[in-house]
Amino acid sequence: MSEDIVIVGAGIAGLSTALALHRLGINSLVLESSTNLRSSGAAFLTWTNAWQALDALGIGNSLRAHHLRYHGIVAMSTVLDAQTAEVTFTAEGYRKEHEVRCLKRKELLETLANELPSGTIRFCSKVVSIEDGGYLKILYLADGTILRTKVLIGCDGVNSAVARSLGFNEASFAGRYAIKGYAVFEEGHGFDPKFLQFNGKGVRYGVIPCDGNSLYWFFTWSSSTQDRDLKENPMKMKQFVLHDLGKVPDTIRNVIEKTKVDDIVCSPLRFRAPWEILWRDISKDNVCVAGDAFHPMTPDLGQEACSALEDGIVLARCLAEAFTEIESTDDDSQEEAREYERIKASLSKYAKERRWRGFDLVTTAYMVGSIQQTNEKVIGFLRDKILAPFLVGLIMKKASFDFGQLTPIW
Repeated sequence: MSEDIVIVGAGIAGLSTALALHRLGINSLVLESSTNLRSSGAAFLTWTNAWQALDALGIGNSLRAHHLRYHGIVAMSTVLDAQTAEVTFTAEGYRKEHEVRCLKRKELLETLANELPSGTIRFCSKVVSIEDGGYLKILYLADGTILRTKVLIGCDGVNSAVARSLGFNEASFAGRYAIKGYAVFEEGHGFDPKFLQFNGKGVRYGVIPCDGNSLYWFFTWSSSTQDRDLKENPMKMKQFVLHDLGKVPDTIRNVIEKTKVDDIVCSPLRFRAPWEILWRDISKDNVCVAGDAFHPMTPDLGQEACSALEDGIVLARCLAEAFTEIESTDDDSQEEAREYERIKASLSKYAKERRWRGFDLVTTAYMVGSIQQTNEKVIGFLRDKILAPFLVGLIMKKASFDFGQLTPIW
């Protein structure tokens, strides 16, 4: 079986890349190892850059209809029991207007998948090995299927097999864990459409309304060996969070208490070592990586999914140049070689465009998280008294990145 483009992983990066290619008239095959779309992580923040990408894909308005637009972000110190910063998302002075919402992961994945042609996603398709085959890459699947493809795109997450084939090491553990939850209030939760962020002694957490009835929340902390049982027991996670919230209003505690244990998950925070992003091959010949396979980062900027959407737009735009530049020749082998060189050049262009963006996001997220979640008294004092507005502004600045449009070149 032969394909022009194979994308490994049907997550946000994989499906957005496939849809971007489809909008440009280019077909692809998406391989997903699970039996259906994986929706781990109930919701996440989508910033201005994400909505630019979703609009380019043609699905922005349908998603807006079900998700609240935020008015601003409020930062609180649970040590001081006081507000440390508040920034609105409306245009003000030199600042541009921001569009920020909390997007349900399942709804996004289903919307992306439903826009793709039938048969684009192949489930239960785990890649077990990758080989060179001249101008093609040969993929061996767990079910015995052998695929040949002109382009291989790794969107297979933080433990990416495609990234390993390019020479990347395993993503590094940040020494922190995140507990995430999703609470539903049948009669309405009563929260304003604002991102509420709390910084405490060694912890960082937030409460984020998705719509009038549901809220997403997260809680990050530095892990120890004593937490081993906690990470596998949702009830203990819930009790742990409630115990370590610090000085917060009862309305915040009520969100955690209202969350069902089945809607609580825990995961380690991992990131790509920044020097790997600078020196490793993001693309090599006819292979590249995107999303968490390329630049896994800590969640402190809220840019994991947003940057994956950016990747999809840029990658599709670059690949379109290779697949629409048709050259006529009497020698099929010569044309195959030329197409291979066009593909190689287009992926190199993608890597060049995205390398510094990935480096910037990974390093900034790690820095912001280290300060916001600090356990050091001096740094904590500076965070709460001086740095809070700067850190909030930095988050918004990284969401203002212009990655260009998805524009057909014919």
